Amino acid sequence: MGKQQSKLKSSALEDLMSATQFSNAEIREIHKGFLMQTPSGLVTREEFKTMYSILVPGGDSSDFAEHVFRTFDTNGDDSIDFREFLFAVSISSKGKSDEKLEWAFNMYDMDRDGFITRGEMLDIITSIYKMMGGIRKTSEDDSTPEKTMEKIFRQMDTDRDGQVSLEEFIEGARDDPEV
Repeated sequence: MGKQQSKLKSSALEDLMSATQFSNAEIREIHKGFLMQTPSGLVTREEFKTMYSILVPGGDSSDFAEHVFRTFDTNGDDSIDFREFLFAVSISSKGKSDEKLEWAFNMYDMDRDGFITRGEMLDIITSIYKMMGGIRKTSEDDSTPEKTMEKIFRQMDTDRDGQVSLEEFIEGARDDPEV
């Protein structure tokens, strides 16, 4: 979409309505708020990380915000435009569980090759531990990011090939909601 206009064109609005779970009025309202926060119509990586640190105070959210930013930035241009923002908000707020799980899978699949490796999972889990600081309740199985990653991998990597596919991820999350 590039730089945002102050008013959405009707063709863009119809496209957004068909691609998201939002109504015409909801899209207009979200767009208005988006432009108030980001007059340029684009959220940069640093702006996103700053906003995220305000939303999640206490721990160090910078690494996790980086992962979320990468997942929002579907075209890889190092910025989030309104369309990318709206799609992510639509999935997280109104999406079906499989859509939410696919979005989460895409965050873990850092190289976008269709699989989550132990290294990718460890990076995300480590960033979550940093973000949560000292407020996590832990058991012996999840006392470190490494132990948590191994526990999740044992549950999800059902074919034992050393990586988790989208199907394994969705099935594993369905079988154990705590994952």
